[in-house]
Parts: sequence; structure tokens; C-alpha cells
Amino acid sequence: MTQPGPEDPRSADPRAGAAPAGGAEEPRGVDSRGAVDLSALAGGQQGQQSQQSRPSRPTGAAQQPAASSGSQGADSWVIAVQAQQLQQVVQLSSQAPVIVLIHGADDASEQMRTRLEDAVDAQQGRVLMAEIDASSPEIAQAQGADQVPVATAFLGGRPVGEFDASVPAEQLDQLVPQLVQAATQNGMTEPLPPQSSRAAGAAEAEPELPPEHQKAHDALAAGDLDGAVAAYEEALRQKPGDEDATVGLARVKLMQRTQDTDVEQVRRAAADAPDDVNAQTAVADVDVLGGHVEDAFARLVRFIQQHPGEDRETARAHLVELYSIVGDSDPRVNKSRQQLARALF
Repeated sequence: MTQPGPEDPRSADPRAGAAPAGGAEEPRGVDSRGAVDLSALAGGQQGQQSQQSRPSRPTGAAQQPAASSGSQGADSWVIAVQAQQLQQVVQLSSQAPVIVLIHGADDASEQMRTRLEDAVDAQQGRVLMAEIDASSPEIAQAQGADQVPVATAFLGGRPVGEFDASVPAEQLDQLVPQLVQAATQNGMTEPLPPQSSRAAGAAEAEPELPPEHQKAHDALAAGDLDGAVAAYEEALRQKPGDEDATVGLARVKLMQRTQDTDVEQVRRAAADAPDDVNAQTAVADVDVLGGHVEDAFARLVRFIQQHPGEDRETARAHLVELYSIVGDSDPRVNKSRQQLARALF
């Protein structure tokens, strides 16, 4: 969750939007900049099938998960849809996470699109991506041309995060497995069948990653968090100042720390032990993973204000690591850094 829209994309609240039917608990989602309100696109002819095609990427049906068409090329979980099909696509997020990508014909859109397609298809049905062409009239009215490409992640019918072209490519690779992990925590474990077929050679060649970064990328695509940690640690041994490896390692370690977490138990433990630094950092991790970034930051700043000594340093170091995960350019990080400085001095 680079990261990870509209007003300021980094400041939108991922908890915005209608609650799930039946009062279901809000799903815990992927850390990112926040959610974009796409409700203006949801009306219209929900029953239509998309006739829009992706160049060199045959499309599938958006209304129901469909079996592979058997056409030539690799199975894919990427589909092209029209704006009026958005509600149907969002409904699929009750079965598996859904990423909705609004893209143009510019280079930034194509690069982000290709990167996300690769990351989504690597998950083999554990996440679906729907692509909407920004040139459609509905999108042109609701989304400014300077706001594409932009992708919004949905989980359980709710937007849980947004990211745009400012997100570094390697972080896009990590965001998709992070979204899958959040879905698993919400009981979504059954993969969807292929939705389309991706023509051989359709993806553009990507810049070659450093060897250890490529190992980390491959490990994440395979769901091997331990392998990704080992690869990033080796990258840092080889190049201690490698900022991408530092951020990548912090993100994967967050995923590790939270992968088997019982969210309600963690929250109860933090409420019962307000002076326990481990309990407070654990719930901050859950908040960041769930998109509640400001809550996580405020919790740790408050703890630092109230607890001198070794626990203060533990909380401060953890907070700084969370800053790197969210991204130093995020306004919420800058605001919290100012609050942290006041708490320390």
C-alpha cells in the first residue's frame, strides 16, 4: 500500500464507503494510501457483458468466475470491463480480493498495468484484476485525466486501499501478496478459476532486477515470506544502503508478523495491557496492514509520550519502521514525524 487516488490519494480513509450487508465486520485489508470513492461508476447496466478488449490480452466474463476459455496463451485472472460493470466486479471481492485498475493509453498506465497483471497472475486465482479504460465517458466524468493510472483494492465488498503510478515497481509486487494475505485472514482461501487467456509475449520486457531482489520477488509470488526475507537480507549484506531492499524487508516482515494473527485477540491484549510495548506494537502492525495508518501512528506516539526508558526506544524504532513501510512521501508520515519529535523532546 506506493501508494497504493483522488483528493490526496495518500490521505483518503480506507474505512470510507458503505458497510457490508448484514453488519459484517469490516475486513482487514492491505496497507496503502486509502480508498477512492468509485460509487459514481457503479450504476447502470449491471447485466451487460464487457465487449472491451485489452490489446494482446483476450478478456473473460466479469459477472461470474468462469473457466478458462482454452484459447492459446497462459491462463489469466485479469479481465477488461466497462464502467457499468463495476458493481458486479466488486461483488466478486466476497470470494477473492479484486483490484480495479483505471488506466489510460500513456506509458505510466501501461507499465503499471503490465506489472500488476504479472503480480496478479502469479497468484493463480487468489486475486482478480479488472481493468477499465479511462477514455470511457463514465470514467472521464468521474476521474480526471491526471489521476490515471489508479488502482483500488476491494475485499469483502469494501475498498481497502489505493495506489497509483508513483508506487515503485517492486512495491507493487509486494502489495498483491499482501492483499492475498489479508484475504486469507478473512477466510478467503479458495482460488478463482482462470478468467481469461493472456497471449504469449504480451507482457513488455521489464527492467532486470538485481539478483537478490529478483529472488525476493519470486519468493513473494510463491507466497514464501521466509525466502523473501532471506533474499532482502542478503541484498542488504551486499549493499547496506539499498533503500529498496530496506523497505522491501520491512514490508515482508510486517506480513510475517501478522500472517497468523487473530486480530480481535491482538486488540484485546492491547486494551488489557496499555503499558506492554509488545502488545501496542502488535496492534499497530494490524492497523497498518488494515489500512488504519493514522491510528497505528497515533497509538505508538502516545505510548512514547507516556513511557520513558527502554520501552520508549523499542516503540520509536518500530514506529520508524512503519514509516518506511507506508512511505516517507505520505503526508501521514510527515505529520506523525512532527508529533514524534514533540513526544521525544
